Amino acid sequence: MVYVFDTSSLRVLGNYYPSRFPTFWRRFEPAVEAGSIRSVREVHRELELQSTKAWLKEWAGKHRALFAQPGPEETAFVAEIFRVPHFQALIGKIQRLKGRPVADPFVVAAAKVMGGIVVTEEADRRNAAKIPNVCHHFGVGITNVEGFLEGNDWSF
Repeated sequence: MVYVFDTSSLRVLGNYYPSRFPTFWRRFEPAVEAGSIRSVREVHRELELQSTKAWLKEWAGKHRALFAQPGPEETAFVAEIFRVPHFQALIGKIQRLKGRPVADPFVVAAAKVMGGIVVTEEADRRNAAKIPNVCHHFGVGITNVEGFLEGNDWSF
């Protein structure tokens, strides 16, 4: 199974300090290298702007291959997402005005194209333009970090 991580879930993993959670990282790193854990370029850009943990930024920089650039299928699916007028709100006013990265539609598109599951901490809110709503609308699997750990039968 392929898991596509959103910024919010990688930020949660930022609390799993490698020196305190070495067993987690001994499992996570090989899954990243094997390609069963993926993300997108825009998530990397969001982490650079949002993360306050220097070690997480450094880790992300060392794992640039994890943060894939969208291919033609993903780009076409992002356009399909934005054909739904309500989902155009995924790009907020501040993001538009300041040219800030917007990872959400790319995360969903990557999971859809790969037949994967989105990993995000965003809550499912009725009628919201959020990742869970987009995933449900397009039939894309979704979970959070706890669900990822459970789905892989990882406990520490």
